[in-house]
Formats: sequence, structure tokens, C-alpha cells
Amino acid sequence: MGRLSLIKKLIMIAVLPALLAIAAFAWLHASPLWIEKTGVRSIWMLAALVVFFSVVPSLIWALKIGARRHKDINVISASMDIFETTESDDELSTIADPDMHLLAKNAETLRQKLIEAVDPAYHLNLILDSVNDAVFVSSADGMIKRANSSACTLVGYREQELLGMPIQRLVSPDRKDAFPLGTSTTEVTDTVLLSRDGSRIPVSVSCSVVSTADSRFQGNIYIARNISDRKRAEKRIRYLAKYDALTRIPNRMQFQHLLQRSIARAKRSKLELAMLYLDMDHFKDVNDTFGHAAGDQCLELIAQRLQTILGENVLIGRLAGDEFGIVLEGFANDKEARYRASDVARMVLDGINDAFYIQDSEVFITGTIGIACYPRDADNVIDIVRNADAAMYHAKQNGGNTGQLYLPEMNAAAVERLMLKSKLRMALERKELIVRYLPKIDLRNGKIAGAEALLRWRLPGHGDIAPSKFIPLAEEGSMISEIGDWVLRKVCSDYKHWQEYVPSPGRIAVNLSLRQLMRPNVSKRIKEIFRETQVSPTALELELTETTLMHDSRRTIRILDDFYAMGLHLAIDDFGTGYSSLSALKDFPISAIKIDQSFVRNADVDSSDSAMVKTIIEMGRNLGLEVVAEGVENQAQLELLRKYECTYAQGHLFGEAMSGKEFLDLLVLQNEGTRQHQALFA
Repeated sequence: MGRLSLIKKLIMIAVLPALLAIAAFAWLHASPLWIEKTGVRSIWMLAALVVFFSVVPSLIWALKIGARRHKDINVISASMDIFETTESDDELSTIADPDMHLLAKNAETLRQKLIEAVDPAYHLNLILDSVNDAVFVSSADGMIKRANSSACTLVGYREQELLGMPIQRLVSPDRKDAFPLGTSTTEVTDTVLLSRDGSRIPVSVSCSVVSTADSRFQGNIYIARNISDRKRAEKRIRYLAKYDALTRIPNRMQFQHLLQRSIARAKRSKLELAMLYLDMDHFKDVNDTFGHAAGDQCLELIAQRLQTILGENVLIGRLAGDEFGIVLEGFANDKEARYRASDVARMVLDGINDAFYIQDSEVFITGTIGIACYPRDADNVIDIVRNADAAMYHAKQNGGNTGQLYLPEMNAAAVERLMLKSKLRMALERKELIVRYLPKIDLRNGKIAGAEALLRWRLPGHGDIAPSKFIPLAEEGSMISEIGDWVLRKVCSDYKHWQEYVPSPGRIAVNLSLRQLMRPNVSKRIKEIFRETQVSPTALELELTETTLMHDSRRTIRILDDFYAMGLHLAIDDFGTGYSSLSALKDFPISAIKIDQSFVRNADVDSSDSAMVKTIIEMGRNLGLEVVAEGVENQAQLELLRKYECTYAQGHLFGEAMSGKEFLDLLVLQNEGTRQHQALFA
């Protein structure tokens, strides 16, 4: 059909014009007119006519057909790309020539059959290259036949470079035994591959064997996963299991392990060693004032200073938050061990006492050290750490910033401290805490002008426990805030009750610790207590030590200004024992100062103490402050204070601390005209 169509076109375009040309020539040749005008009777005329009417149209037609065929061939070629998704039917419909259209249809059929044959292999390759894990396909003898994109990226080779390479060549020589060569297993093995540049790549590898009767397809499939991140994490975990992340020195567990080794060496060598237990004094104040980030910075610096002072060969560990352990080895006898350990302790304390610069502030931090020796004080890790800790706590009880050798009796004190700390947590719930009132006497007339509220712990089976024993334990945790709120609420409740019988019970002083002052929103909490109990803040006086006042003085001034705005009176307790400058007193809204009893105790027999008391009284009077003398125990002290015109006094001379009911009885008697201490002022 196609051939007949083509022949017809050839006849129409080439033969018919030629026949017409011959007929025209014959007619013209027979015409007399043509002969007369042209005189042409030659065959050349016929040739010219045939060329004009047949060859020229044929040439034009051929060029046109050629251009169309070229276009059709391009369409057919494009449709033959079996890996391209094309709308072939729409494109083939543009082919007008029946022969070319038939050819295009046949080509499209062939393309579809090729797609059906090639698509699974293409799809498999696409899947392999999309897998994140490295996939190596090898022959049965271990030669690489295929590697996906992840495999090439992992080892740094192109796939063409990997083809035919023994897969064992990619395995690190020292880890070839861990590579599952030709062994089908569901277990994953960790090994190391070598990249093109020689770097080591930790991987986990599994192997599957391709079993088939066709030897062409027999071989192994290896799937490798880069586990560099996991190995780094495992290394980090192992490090953190032994070393402190912040200070990068052994943690408590590793320190005890290394201490055990040191004891074993000392035992074999018949030498002695010493352990130093270092605890920073009042380190919580740094965290409370500057934040935990600043506290961490201080701990890092402390560890660095210890390493600088002691050198690399001395074992140093972080035992807890602000506690460090130090082990000194190689002493010939007990005397040398104790002497050298005491010397190193002093050197360490001097070294860490240098200023720390935190947030543009200069901060000084002191430490306390307890010392225990092997084998004198203990012969095992647990006991030597415990005894050094007991010695440290004993030194801290005596003021801190010093070193202390262990003594056997210290363990009893440590056990008692632990017992008290555990029982203190239940003291409020069991109503074991009580408030006692120590009267404050006006030295001008002998009248009761108020009292100081004293906290006592009445522990069943132990009697009353003084605040000096349990308040430090409360300050180690968060109990001090809860206890402080309870005391203030109890005093306000008693005061409200007294007002029902006495118009003016006087002013009651309540101690406020540094830990309480540093609490967030301390002013708001105190104001809420006054609102709950419906007691005026003017009825109370808060006592703070000089150390508390000078700690973060800017913040303290803001808080005290809030207290003063409420109507609270403020007093400096134990004046003369701290480090405040006299010029700083004018910056604080203070209304009274209390002379520490250590100056009053011997003021009547010691001229130095007498002069100190007189100076404080005169200074207070010149500054417009009330002056209260503590610890007045005899008549001579009373007379001396009256001579120096001290304003108030309190002490055993005027009676012991008493219950709220007993204090109310004194106030009622005084209100009725009977003064309890009138004889002392005769």
C-alpha cells in the first residue's frame, strides 16, 4: 500500500509533467507561427521543456520529502529512548507519511517490549543507589562486581575503580579477622575499612551469600554501615564513666578505683600514703549569687589550680559537687605522711584562695581539708575516704579554711551529724522545733523593751539541740528556707496573741541567715507572712550578720530597702566579728547594732575589751543607731554598759530564754507596774 502510494506520487510529479512537456513541444513544433518566430526545430527545445516540467518539480518535491522524513526520524528516535517517560502517542500522531507512521508504530512497540525487559534491572539499581548503607556485591572469590553510591562515598573510590578489586583490600589489616568473608550471618560484625586516602572507617558489616545454580550470579552481598558517630559516643560514655565532664579529672568511682591501686602498691612496698578531702567553704553562695554557670567556671578553675600546684603525678579526683580528693604516696612512715600531708594541705589552701574573677567581680573562695593516712587511720578505700571526710567536717565546724588530721573520736561526731541531718527533715512535721524568747532590757529604766526569738530543736531522747548544731545542717539543703518561714510565722502568731493582753509587747528580733536572704522573692514571701498573721512589720526586727550584709552588697541593699519600706527594723548581729567597713554602714538602712558577747564577756576585767565596747557604743550613738549588748551575765558588766550609755542589753543576768507564755507573763506584770529586774537598777 505504501509502495503504490509512492509510485503514484512519482508518476504525478515526474512522468506527467514530462509527457505534457513532450505534447506541448509537438504542438509547437507543428505550428507555422512557432517556426516563423523562432526558427527552432532542434531537439534541444524538447530537452529544455522536459527538464523544466519534470526535473525541477521532482527536485523541489524531493527536498520537501527529505525535510519531512528527517523530522519524522527525529520523532521516532526520541520515542526510542526506553528510559524516558514520553507521551509517544501524541508525538507519533504528527507523522503524516503512512510509511514513516508505520515505522514509528513498530518502533514504539519495540520500545515497550524493551522497557518490560530492562525495567526490573534498572529499578534494582535505582534502589541500591538510594540505600544509605554501603552495599558491595562480590563474586564467590571475593572480587567486587557492584558497589552502590553509598559504598563509593564511604571508601572514596569510583565504582569503576572498585570493580574487580578484592573486597579484602578495603579491610584494615589488623581487623581482617573480624570481616565476615563469604560467611552468611544475621549477626552484625564491627570492623574497620580503609578509605582511598588511608583513613580508618569503623563500620558494622553483615554478609549474605547468593546461592544459585548459575555460577555467573554466585557471590556475596556485604552491607556496611558507618558507625563513626556511635564509636565516638561509646568513647565519650566510657570517658564519662571514669572522668568528670566539667573538670576532666577522675570522678568519685574512678578516684576510689585508683585509690585502691595506690593502697595495694603501698602495701606491697611497705610504704604509707595520705588522702586529702577538700571541700570549698560556702560554695553554694557562688551558685546562689552568680548562677550555676559561674559556679561551674569556679570548679574548673579550682581543678586547674590543683593540677598546677600538685603536678601531673598526684591523683586528684572530684568526689561530689564542690568536693575533691587528693592522694599522696611514697611516705616511709606515719610521721612523714602526716607532716607532708599537712604541708601540702596548707599549700593547696593558699593556692586556691587567690581571687576568682566572675562576671567582672572579684570573688574569694576558701576551702577546708581533712587528712587520713594509710595504714594508721584506715586500711581500705571506704574507711580512708570516710575518715578524711570526718576530719574535714570537724575542721569546717571550727571555722574552715584550714586542714585537719583525722582523730578516732571524729567518727562519733560524723555519725551524730548524719543522724541529726536525717531526723531534722521530720522535725517540723513532728512539731519538734520550738521558739524561745530572750528578753531585751532598756538600760535606761530596766523595763522589758522586747526580746530576741531563739530557735530550739527539742529532739526526743536528746533534749534541746542548739541552733549552732542543726542550722548548718539545714543550710546544706533547702530546709533552711522552710524553717525560716516557720519561725517568722510562729513569732508573728505569738505577737498577735500577746497583743490581746498587752498593748505594746515591744520589738521582737528574728535572725535572718544568708541563705534566707538570697532566696528569690524574699521580700514578697516575708510580706505575705505579715499579711497572713495580720501583724505590723514595725513590731519585728530582722538581725543579719556583717558577713551576710557584705555578701553581694548591691543586691543586699536593694532587699534591705524593701524591708525598710515595709516598716521592718534592721540590726547588725555580732557586730565587731565580721569584716564590714564603717563607711558601709551608712549605705544600709540599719537601725541598731548588737555588740558580740565575746567583747562583753570580759569587758569588766579586760581593758582592751572594755575599750572596744566603749568605741562601738559611741560609734553607734554618733550614727544615730540603737546599741544592744549581748551576753550580759553579772552586775559589773551591767554597770559598765550603763556607764558607757549603752541602750539595751540581754543575757542570763536578766533570765534564761523562755516560752511565749512565760514572756507574756513578764509583760503583763510589767504592764501592771511590777518590774521583774527593778532590783538590778536600784
